[in-house]
Amino acid sequence: MAKPMIRIHNTQTDEVIDREMNDQEFAAYEAEQAAEATRKAEAEAKATAKAALLTRLGITAEEAQLLLGGN
Repeated sequence: MAKPMIRIHNTQTDEVIDREMNDQEFAAYEAEQAAEATRKAEAEAKATAKAALLTRLGITAEEAQLLLGGN
């Protein structure tokens, strides 16, 4: 698999350089992608658990906000 490209734009000279990420940049990129996937999975799990709880309680999200003193 080819590594993602990086674009470097020197605004003083208007020179544009496109190059592949080096190993260090690619490792950081992969780590950020994995962290984002984890955050997304956690958010989805939380939303699913919240929906299940609201269903068990037989109330809507709006009604839950009223119980919590939300606007």
